[in-house]
Amino acid sequence: MRYSLALILLLSLTGCGTTAHSLSDGDSKGPAKPAGDMYKEAMADMKDRSYDKASKVLKSLLSRYPYGYYSQQAQMELAYAYYKQPDPESALSAVNTFIKEYPTSPHLDYIYYLKGLIHFYPSTSFFRNIAPNDRADTDPENVEKSFEAFKQLVTRFPNSIYAPNARLRMQYLANTLARHELKIAHYYMRRGAYVAAVSRAKDVVVNFSDTPQTIDALRVMVVSYDQLGLTKLRDDTQRILDLNTRTSPAAASAPAAATPDPAAQTSAELAPPAAAPVPAKVAAAPQASPPPQTAKP
Repeated sequence: MRYSLALILLLSLTGCGTTAHSLSDGDSKGPAKPAGDMYKEAMADMKDRSYDKASKVLKSLLSRYPYGYYSQQAQMELAYAYYKQPDPESALSAVNTFIKEYPTSPHLDYIYYLKGLIHFYPSTSFFRNIAPNDRADTDPENVEKSFEAFKQLVTRFPNSIYAPNARLRMQYLANTLARHELKIAHYYMRRGAYVAAVSRAKDVVVNFSDTPQTIDALRVMVVSYDQLGLTKLRDDTQRILDLNTRTSPAAASAPAAATPDPAAQTSAELAPPAAAPVPAKVAAAPQASPPPQTAKP
């Protein structure tokens, strides 16, 4: 009996020591820094461009204070930190979580802009540098998703400060998608698959009518209709082509060139919007810097 009591006492002391250690462990569910201090630490890491460290602190903040004052701002900063690492999968997850949890946020325009950027630059920095210049040669999935995110931004928030840059990117993406379709149309023409070539070219004329590629798409349709013996459709399409080239003589002499990436010409991305003023009862923390209007990517 005496030995049993001694064993119980020993186990109790060991348990207390373990508990004390776990409560002092920063990764535990025990006492932690105040939310304001954690946010301050994350912002310092962001300022130093230590995005991996910042994302870990922000993730911990959201885990410990999911409904706190800093939760909305932290979720937005987390998405940006993942984007800058770059970790596009985690960034998209953070963005989608923000949209789901804060559908009426005043910063929703920024989140859609960031979502567009994530799909606009889907690869890591290394692969961005060695990737082919003509994105029309690649899988258009991310181009389409980027276009859709920017479209939601300019449709829902036409007066947003992010809208002008989003519109430039949409034009670039539309031209890229149009050239992608044309490349496939020309491939079908070379193989003698003229019905498929017409279908692809018609997609360009219908869905990307504001791009320079419509002229080349009409040419593809004229040639394909001629090869198929559809003379009426050929002549009708030729008349449309003549009208367009008459109003734009330069378009008649050469196919449309690739549109320069707007990121090389304009402010490519903006940091997260500034945090709201901290209420008196909330531990003070530095606010995020205002979004620079001319920041480079």
